[in-house]
Amino acid sequence: MTLSAPPAKESAAMHNALRALPLVALVALAACDNKPTTIVAGGPADPTANQIASAPPVKLPPALLATKSYRCKDNSLVYIDWFNDGTTANLHLKKKDAAAVHLEAPTAGQPYAGEGYELTGKADSGSITFKTPGGSGQSCDA
Repeated sequence: MTLSAPPAKESAAMHNALRALPLVALVALAACDNKPTTIVAGGPADPTANQIASAPPVKLPPALLATKSYRCKDNSLVYIDWFNDGTTANLHLKKKDAAAVHLEAPTAGQPYAGEGYELTGKADSGSITFKTPGGSGQSCDA
């Protein structure tokens, strides 16, 4: 038994039908949903627009400026996270990843205080003065 190729006439007809198939599909898709698209500027009114417009500006939290470790005169270590607002610092007494004591100063340049601790210094200085609750102050160097 020998297999022979299909007659050339049938092959050409099939080839032409396959070539026309994408064109037929494109015409069929173009016929779908012929409705015009309308674009309306503005959209629906925001029901909270007045509240948003009259709300006070949002104050972002300060960004971390520097993290430094200091060796104090009693040979203990303290770790300070300084923030860029000049009035906020976090104090770590054990390790850098230990719980922090949040310290705040009334205005930039004044001592930071919180939970009985007091801290005097700046992020760009090499030394600070540190006081524990009920204890005396001591100087610490970076």
